[in-house]
Amino acid sequence: MKGKHLTYLLCSILLLASSSMMAQEVLPKGLTETEQQLIGDYQFSQRFTDPPEGPIRNMAEWEEVEYVVVTWQPSFPNILRQIVAAAVEECKVIITTQNETSVANYLSSNGVDLTNITFLDENWDSIWIRDYFANTIYSDDTGERGLVDWIYNRPRPNDDVMPEAHANLLGIPFYSTTTAPNDLVNTGGNYMSDGLGNAFASELILEENGVGNPYGVTPKTEAEVDAIMEAYLGVTNYIKMTPLPFDIINHIDMHMKLLDEETLLVSRYPDGVADGPQIEENINYVLDNYQSAFGTPYKIKRIDAPPSSGGLYPDNGGYYRNYTNALFINKTVLLPTYRPEVDGPALAQWEEMLPGYNIVGIDVDNPGENLIALVGAIHCITHTIGVENPLWIVHQPVTEASSGASVQLDAMIKHNSGIASASVFWREEGQSSYTEVPMSLASGDNWTADLTVPSDNVTIEYYIEAEAVSGKVQVRPIVAPQGYWSMEVGVLSVDEFAENNISMPYPNPTRDILNFNLNQIQGDVTMTITNVMGQQLMQREIQNANGVVSLQLNDAWSGILLVNFEGEFGKITRKVLKY
Repeated sequence: MKGKHLTYLLCSILLLASSSMMAQEVLPKGLTETEQQLIGDYQFSQRFTDPPEGPIRNMAEWEEVEYVVVTWQPSFPNILRQIVAAAVEECKVIITTQNETSVANYLSSNGVDLTNITFLDENWDSIWIRDYFANTIYSDDTGERGLVDWIYNRPRPNDDVMPEAHANLLGIPFYSTTTAPNDLVNTGGNYMSDGLGNAFASELILEENGVGNPYGVTPKTEAEVDAIMEAYLGVTNYIKMTPLPFDIINHIDMHMKLLDEETLLVSRYPDGVADGPQIEENINYVLDNYQSAFGTPYKIKRIDAPPSSGGLYPDNGGYYRNYTNALFINKTVLLPTYRPEVDGPALAQWEEMLPGYNIVGIDVDNPGENLIALVGAIHCITHTIGVENPLWIVHQPVTEASSGASVQLDAMIKHNSGIASASVFWREEGQSSYTEVPMSLASGDNWTADLTVPSDNVTIEYYIEAEAVSGKVQVRPIVAPQGYWSMEVGVLSVDEFAENNISMPYPNPTRDILNFNLNQIQGDVTMTITNVMGQQLMQREIQNANGVVSLQLNDAWSGILLVNFEGEFGKITRKVLKY
């Protein structure tokens, strides 16, 4: 045992002694050969913190951002400058560097305003701050802000303590999954959250925390990993996918992006090429086994992964180029670009998917600063810290409606001070001005409004605005009124009418109370709840169905519940996760 401790000590001393030198080297996203030799004996950090108290929520990447954080690696000044230049227009920026004067002069001389920039003088080892930084959480959905860190899966001691330095700088509570039995190894590039308890990863998270892991952490089952993620980040549904054969780091942000609560953007390769087949298998696995927080199948959008200029993909020597490794910064999205002939269609697709956003491409594939050659891009070298006291708006967009119908639009809206008012703003496509429809408080944090749509076949564009008691105002989409949701109005079949007028369950997942909006459904409806085994748990007859139906779920029920509605329209099924 003494010998092993001595080995730990020697390795740590060697690593620390070389840290200043390493900080000037360009370390790859993966392990170097030297690090591979060290990792078996390296003592990973053990800074103990209890989990945060009470219910917590990990913010989604598209929510309000107060800070973008980057580590200034001198080998990539042009890429970092472009990131900072875009970010300071949207929020504050923290730059970690030991050369503040040099970096400040470089930015100023290139037209970047330093007003929103803070410099943090801390040692660092690499540029890959996505992997070693912390994630923003809130108590009780929108309450106290905190940062949650985990054990970084690289023997880079300066990087590993960086999150605590940021927390101390800003006076933000800090939590860390670094001491047994909560000693969890994880990496930010392999994590994506929807802000509602659902999160995605590759099975790397299980491999790095399982039996025989090289990090010296307590071996854990999948259930134990899930329990830690729930305790520290509020993740109640941790979706893990098979690693891709040509992705040597197994980080999902190199081939997938959550655009909102129910939309996944994934890389697309030509048939049978590179990781294309496994990506499709993974997406089918998700569609077959999981639903969005709204109880709906995930919507899948695909974007072509470009080859090299010579036509090479990762399976024949090409770099892992993609357009999913993108960063939301409030009203701006940064994404990696490669060369004009492939970038043009990708930029146009992002603009179509996210109307109103400022889509900014940054070249990561040039001889001077070839970041993609190190198996990383824009998302990998950035991270964000959410705002203090967010005004949180959650809404499932209505995409279709019958001509002349009254459509019920619902949203969950929360702020620390309470919500003073909320409204839906709508217009027909092509109009310049919006019409305001006030929302009313339905129950708890749920607000609703009835929108009577035109009798013609038109497209409706709409957004939601809310004002907190404190006076803070926020919109969703965050880019409104320039950006909006679209609703196609036309003649719907009976099945389509029922599908659109029996809402998804909310909240979902839920512990106890469950609500549905039956909108304009007419006549008697039979509602039946069963479990996935087909066992009937409850049946209720609803006469003259219309409006909101609320249910108190039995404490003994758990897991996925199927709620069936049957009436003149036929039969509609909704899924609910009871925990």
